[in-house]
Amino acid sequence: MSVIKSVIDKVKRMDPDQKEFHQAVIEVMETLEPTAERHPEFVKNGIYERIVEPERAVQFRVPWVDDKSQVQVNRGFRVQFNNAIGPFKGGIRFHPSVNLGIIKFLGFEQIFKNSLTTLAMGGGKGGSDFDPKGKSDGEIMRFCQSFMRELFRHIGPETDVPAGDIGVGGREIGYMYGYYKKIRNEHTGVLTGKGLEYGGSLIRPEATGYGTVYFASEMLATRGLDLKGKRVAVSGAGNVAQYAIEKVNQMGGTVISVCDSGATIIDEAGIDNDKCCYLMELKNVRRGRVSEYADQYKTVCVESKNVWDVIREQGIKVDVALPCATQNEIDGANAEALVKNGCFCVAEGANMPSSPEAVRVFQANNVLYGPGKAANAGGVATSGLEMSQNSSKLSWTRDEVDSRLLLIMKGIHKSCLDAAEAYGKKGDYVTGANIAGFVKVAKAMMAYGIV
Repeated sequence: MSVIKSVIDKVKRMDPDQKEFHQAVIEVMETLEPTAERHPEFVKNGIYERIVEPERAVQFRVPWVDDKSQVQVNRGFRVQFNNAIGPFKGGIRFHPSVNLGIIKFLGFEQIFKNSLTTLAMGGGKGGSDFDPKGKSDGEIMRFCQSFMRELFRHIGPETDVPAGDIGVGGREIGYMYGYYKKIRNEHTGVLTGKGLEYGGSLIRPEATGYGTVYFASEMLATRGLDLKGKRVAVSGAGNVAQYAIEKVNQMGGTVISVCDSGATIIDEAGIDNDKCCYLMELKNVRRGRVSEYADQYKTVCVESKNVWDVIREQGIKVDVALPCATQNEIDGANAEALVKNGCFCVAEGANMPSSPEAVRVFQANNVLYGPGKAANAGGVATSGLEMSQNSSKLSWTRDEVDSRLLLIMKGIHKSCLDAAEAYGKKGDYVTGANIAGFVKVAKAMMAYGIV
């Protein structure tokens, strides 16, 4: 039995209920077989066995009081997966689906994503099964403060630097950072995604969406194409989706879709800059639903279905797909429909939004497929740039941060292609991203000995 298969079997045996974590481990490990052959020292030193085990996983109680003076209790998590190349780094997710397995899958993916950025950041992730939807600002604040009352023990600017994720935006980061500052009596770069007034970075809110589009543009360029005139399907309606739409518009493409948990909007005329601004105000300020967009602009609104189901059922033509919502949102049938409807490029703005079956469909049909750990690394890359600014007590201009982000995404794209070719999988972005991210971390782990 190969070391890769034995590692996968052990993960399944040790954590049988953590399906998303299994999926992430299998997707990465199966592409690392060539590294085991080329680097027997990795096998001898147990690198593959060690990299699938987090340094530590913390679970804690989060009690808080709602607006009716009722005590509520949620679970909080922080998984610190690997700090071989820098402090643990990864977002905090607030969503009812959050459990230990999902946080482990996200933290595991983060190891390789952060490595690809070339910045000194390890991999980690955290969150809670708390649902911010429908909660007042006061309830959000009280929950965030209670969450930080435990989390503060485990984080620090040189230890673990969380950021936002699904359900955690600027408001939530502000509440958590304010409470951390109060109880620690220090002003440090312990969280990223902060407001500009207290240490945040320009371009950070835009970074994941912008970076995903930059990566898609790099992939298209390998075939002599660009986004100008292309029909683009975007899923989600949060931070990543909003700024992906903005950047596609800047590059001459036409975005025809958005969705949230309640409905999908299909706007054949395109979500132009004015409509994008309306969407941002709707979601970020009024905390509304995308169905209100349909009422405003008289567009198609399909309730209780995601973008990819609607595209499949209605046979909608798409050139480029940018899944920016959540894990496993594109299944095999959706992928087949996208290919049938003309899609030739997929760049993942979310983490693991394509199921294994969907990935196989894309690759079998020669679709340009950029996996999340590469395509959406712009967010954490700019978090790393925020950390650099905090450390030096400087603030860079918008153009300076954006130009650094573009260079990082170009570098990630090149690293993926170079690694894929070096290990006999030319043009395979999945293999390239996994190997390029892994080898750097593995060599650092080797340098430390068995720790």
